[in-house]
Amino acid sequence: MTERTSRASGDEADCGSGPVAEPGAPVILSNEPGSFAWGVLAKRHPALIQQVRDASPYSHRQHEALNALLDEITNGVVEPLAPTDHDHGPWSDWGREHFGRPWFDTPFLWAESYFYRRLLGAIGYFGTGPWQGVDPFAPFKQAELRGAAVDEELRALDALADAPADERATALLHASLWGNRADLGFRVTAGEPALGDADPGLVADDSAVLWQLLPTGAPSTVAVVADNAGRELIPDLVLIDHLLEDRRAEQVVLHVKPYPYYVSDATTTDVVDCLRRLAQAPGEAGGIGGRLWKAMASGHLEVRTHPFFCAPLPYEEMPEDLRQEFAAVTLTILKGDLNYRRLVGDRMWDATTPFADLTAYFPGAAVSLRTLKSDVIVGMDRKTLSALEQSGHAWRTSGTHALVQARR
Repeated sequence: MTERTSRASGDEADCGSGPVAEPGAPVILSNEPGSFAWGVLAKRHPALIQQVRDASPYSHRQHEALNALLDEITNGVVEPLAPTDHDHGPWSDWGREHFGRPWFDTPFLWAESYFYRRLLGAIGYFGTGPWQGVDPFAPFKQAELRGAAVDEELRALDALADAPADERATALLHASLWGNRADLGFRVTAGEPALGDADPGLVADDSAVLWQLLPTGAPSTVAVVADNAGRELIPDLVLIDHLLEDRRAEQVVLHVKPYPYYVSDATTTDVVDCLRRLAQAPGEAGGIGGRLWKAMASGHLEVRTHPFFCAPLPYEEMPEDLRQEFAAVTLTILKGDLNYRRLVGDRMWDATTPFADLTAYFPGAAVSLRTLKSDVIVGMDRKTLSALEQSGHAWRTSGTHALVQARR
């Protein structure tokens, strides 16, 4: 893959805020056929509508609404929410420049976010009927959580129980980093080397900074902004347990989505499901689940949410109350690809642009743990970038590479 840019007009490059666009860093659109963003809107979203349709026994009216949404995203223009919708006001502001235009000509981040809002509206999630609050993605999340792969990963925790502290910390950090490839992070048995700095999948690794920011015994408070549920959230919770048990954090605040989003993004319900899965498991996993259950009761682990986590905006536009929350903690750990895009701005930056420069606005120290699943990337050294660009692999979007990037 070469350093390409998506087509964007000057007005589009300025829409929404975030880091001020530099020459060669336009907002990513979805109107370049064959691009990753185009594929999400042209292929992934229609396929997801069908998967959601098949996963639950929806009514004729819900099927008609899904049909209308499918026709709109493939053949029509972006339509606003109904005036009676509870969030009509904010979405009217966020979409003012985009309503009436083809979906593919809107900023990729905005289009994805609005698609999920519209999908929930089509199945009646926000209504007053019997489907109010029913997660359309729950069948996918529950199937993954009950799967044999989770059993295997939880059993692997037994081998880490007696491993040296540094080795265990590295393994658990990598498990959280890789998300749904968590099994890579759990391939550790006592006495064997952990996945660490030599992991060839890491394109940037500031993990040492993370541990420096959280010294053992300090009265630290850590915010973790979750990404996916299921096989990603479980290793996040295991890492949180390690931070508390190793006295690297006195309190952890876990931020989740206020409603289902991006198929697998974690909500409070997903946290509860994962805690139950851990607590009911045998061995070390059960012990971790029990400790986290007690940590919730004692206040050492707290779950919070905020409407902004489902807004189509970069973190630079976070509201003041959320800004104050992040400013009050020792460190904020932001998980996953979407949080990264919102953190640095969903633009085709020069990949060597310093991560710290683009996140200087953030109210406190921050670390991104991200498996690469979209085009945006910054903070790379020129040698690593050149080697990856010459490899011929879709390393930016395939989930085969990851990063740990920190800003003190």
